[in-house]
Amino acid sequence: MPTMPKSLFWIRTDTAGTDHVLLNDQRGLSARGVATAVTPVPYTCTYSLVTDEHWATSRFEVTVEGAGWVRTLKMERALGRWRVSTAEQGDLAAALRAAGHGNPGYPGTEEPGRLEGALDVDLGHAPLFNTLPIRRLGLREGDVGTQQRIEVAWVHVPSLEVLPATQGYTIVDPNRARFAVQGFTAELELDDNAYVTHYPGLAERR
Repeated sequence: MPTMPKSLFWIRTDTAGTDHVLLNDQRGLSARGVATAVTPVPYTCTYSLVTDEHWATSRFEVTVEGAGWVRTLKMERALGRWRVSTAEQGDLAAALRAAGHGNPGYPGTEEPGRLEGALDVDLGHAPLFNTLPIRRLGLREGDVGTQQRIEVAWVHVPSLEVLPATQGYTIVDPNRARFAVQGFTAELELDDNAYVTHYPGLAERR
């Protein structure tokens, strides 16, 4: 396994948790991350991501594991189509019910064709993935007020259910972008490479 020259570390601000990513962004992005959180149930999430040189996702793999359960998801995009495979052991639904939550969705998607318009994957609660469309579209170099709406493959955590979602990005200034999805908005603070330094209500980079 090759070493990675860069490291990013976030502290969750909405719950107890962290997200540590090792990455190489010399030509597109190759990244490996480990995220932890205690809600809705304690879990560890390990993921890997590879984009093409234009920052469009080509391969994404993720495993989420907690007490008595584990789920995995693999996604690959080729010729404009997504191939999605999943595996599950144990009973996440039982763990969630015991913690007072509803049943999770099933991992993956039953209709991968609904994802055909998506060039980006967005892993829930992981700030790294907001960088993908910002870099791919060159938004930091655009005029203030520039807006873009995109389709993404949204991966829920811990269920690993994959849903199509429409997201919006508006450039506030070169180091801030307003993110919007399904009635939710947040003004993301970015470093000079468009990696999130502060995601209000979610995470702060250290």
